[in-house]
Amino acid sequence: MTATTTAGPPMAGEDPLFRILLIEDDEGDALLVEELLHDTGLRFELTTRTTLTQARIELAARPVDCILLDLHLPDVSGIDALVSVRGSAPRTAVIVLTGMSEAQAGADAMAAGAQDYLVKGKVEADLLRRTVRYAVYRSHTERANAEAQAAELRAEENARLERGLLPQPMLDTSTVRVTTRYLPGAAMALLGGDFLDVVEGDDGLLHAVVGDVSGHGPDAAALGVCLRIAWRSLILGGHRGDDLLHLMERILIAERGRQPLFATCTLLTLDQDAATVTLYLAGHHEPLLTTAGRTEQPAVAHGIALGIAPGLRGWPSTVISLPPEGSLTVYTDGLTEGHNGSQGERLGVDNLRTLMDRLPPTDPAAHLDLLIKETHALNAGRHSDDLAVLRLDWGARHRS
Repeated sequence: MTATTTAGPPMAGEDPLFRILLIEDDEGDALLVEELLHDTGLRFELTTRTTLTQARIELAARPVDCILLDLHLPDVSGIDALVSVRGSAPRTAVIVLTGMSEAQAGADAMAAGAQDYLVKGKVEADLLRRTVRYAVYRSHTERANAEAQAAELRAEENARLERGLLPQPMLDTSTVRVTTRYLPGAAMALLGGDFLDVVEGDDGLLHAVVGDVSGHGPDAAALGVCLRIAWRSLILGGHRGDDLLHLMERILIAERGRQPLFATCTLLTLDQDAATVTLYLAGHHEPLLTTAGRTEQPAVAHGIALGIAPGLRGWPSTVISLPPEGSLTVYTDGLTEGHNGSQGERLGVDNLRTLMDRLPPTDPAAHLDLLIKETHALNAGRHSDDLAVLRLDWGARHRS
């Protein structure tokens, strides 16, 4: 027997409509349950199915709020019936219907995942009303708790990835002030592959990397963490420049597997004594040099992104003389690809330089936070990309 019954018109302040699936092969018991539901005063939509196979088809076709399950069906019986139903509708409240001689069956069913149980022949309307309402409420609470726990686990995973993408700089004697920012895109459950790091080598030089793995999500983020750790290890091992980029590319190819991922990055070595910075660009854009309140984009030789043409190499170096006091900002394209207000165009490097110079001079960290805030305000949520920014400040004003 199959049937669908809707009862109870909506009234202000009353319960919502409960969509109930009764899985019961005994027509007399099914009729009794339907009559009891009418007596409860609940607003309900009742669908009756006589076998587990029919019930599975029904559950696949539409969601229900509560399942009333007889443990003895033509195609399955006992706890196996409950396990099968829970497998088909893991987030739906299940109330088991047991016989008067099955004293232990109800307790076993609850231990196996049912929200509650009722003994046939001992059910009254008030008890059925309370049981259905409580079972649905408990199911919703369990679902909310599970979703909250899953969200917390995702947040913890993201935090671990972010720590890998944005580590603590390794600085000993350098008087250069290091300011970093890393912001994932708008989809907070996902991380992109932007990464950065700063290390002071045994030679007293300051080495840094800012990079961006193509794509978004955990695969790109994991590869970004891998490249960041590889860069730090290789730097501490004495590798520099073209050789360092070649080894990073080999690691990228090995770690990306069959995914068509590539990475852009900027390598820099800042020599305070010589007042120079040596730059290598692998598919990345130029950094910005600010001095005396004016920001410029210096001309830097370009090389190919890592993983685009493995083995080609060819990453030329550029040496830039530094002013006695100033700052160097290296960033990923999340800072410039957002929209520039209501004009419909991208912010771009030129507008970014103008914005940097227009902001009031202040502490480097505060200035960087304000810059990011302004670019986000101009973008107004229309473009979402990950963002990594490294700012290096030097000169008497920035010595600790």
